[in-house]
Amino acid sequence: MASTSAEQMRAWTGPALFSFGFRPFFLFGAAWAVLSMLIWLPMLAGAITLPSRFDPVSWHAHEFLFGYLGAVLAGFLLTAVPNWTGRLPMVGWRLAALFALWVAGRIAVLVSVLLPVAIAPVIDLAFPLVLGGLILREIIAGRNWRNLVVLALLVVFTLANALFHAEAMAGGYPAQGPGLRLGVATAVMMIAVIGGRIVPSFTRNWLVKAGQPARPAPPMQRFDKLVLLVSVAVLLAWVLWPAAPATGAGLVGMGLLHLARQARWQPHRTLRAPLLFVLHAAYLFVPAGALAMGLDLAAGLAGPAAAQHLWMTGAIGVMTLAVMTRASLGHTGQALTANRATVAIYLCVFGAAILRFAASAHVEFSQLSGLLWIAAFAGFVVAYGPALLRPKPGA
Repeated sequence: MASTSAEQMRAWTGPALFSFGFRPFFLFGAAWAVLSMLIWLPMLAGAITLPSRFDPVSWHAHEFLFGYLGAVLAGFLLTAVPNWTGRLPMVGWRLAALFALWVAGRIAVLVSVLLPVAIAPVIDLAFPLVLGGLILREIIAGRNWRNLVVLALLVVFTLANALFHAEAMAGGYPAQGPGLRLGVATAVMMIAVIGGRIVPSFTRNWLVKAGQPARPAPPMQRFDKLVLLVSVAVLLAWVLWPAAPATGAGLVGMGLLHLARQARWQPHRTLRAPLLFVLHAAYLFVPAGALAMGLDLAAGLAGPAAAQHLWMTGAIGVMTLAVMTRASLGHTGQALTANRATVAIYLCVFGAAILRFAASAHVEFSQLSGLLWIAAFAGFVVAYGPALLRPKPGA
């Protein structure tokens, strides 16, 4: 009986892909980010039509938010929870079965017109429900009550997905509905909560190693908790009343609070460490998106879709790539340094986020943004795929 994570991984004699949770979900989550964009760009041009019950824009939004991000969340949680609880990770055929459930959800949503009405939502929602049950079991067994907040966010994220499906089944336009806003808001809160732990912690470790006397503010102090509580209230208002002037004022206030929070983490001192600086840069999209949406409500400066994409393409896209690259390096036995390929990946996803925001004024930038998105995630698959598919050295 394996008693440590390393022993359990060595005991698994199947494909290395299923020796740890981050491997299949990071690799194929990134591959899906590429494939879904390759499908979306010709759909946007009217060249192809999918056999999906979602309209084209809603399919695109759903597969980014609940398809791609759902995979990355699974990879992160299945890797982090064993560290939080001290229990063994899921490996082997159980992990393969969970991964197959995610794949089934992608296929079911893609061809949902060919299925009975309720089948695609049931298959798609089965994955986060099973994942949530597994995380709950581990938290209870490990008595790790501190991280129940992360499970709560996963539950809300799943409810948002269910609401998105319900809107589509009712004949609505879920790409602009409360289900999407609730999913985006929950993702932003995940970045605020989890990023608020790891970014200052990683920054402190690097500053100590670099011999610099400066230190970031410790994570989750009173000010951090205030920022998070205000963010919950403002994001809930945005979900329910997205066009209200009070919501716009709240978003501006939220953005300023997150800027003040991040300034306490010494981001300017990390420029020489791309693997760390990218985490700070990704977090910066949280206040940028809030400010852009708030100012758009007040003065129509950017357009709601462009402003919202500072959260979707920017905060979510950049932060997930930053976490995937760092975790993949560390858990496959490689040095925590960003080589040229990794820096190129970061530059491409930054470019995608900036051009998508600028597309409100220059429509042609939307296509360029999509191409840079493809380059970023295809770059991850090419640069990190070999390490994710082979055993960790010495394992």
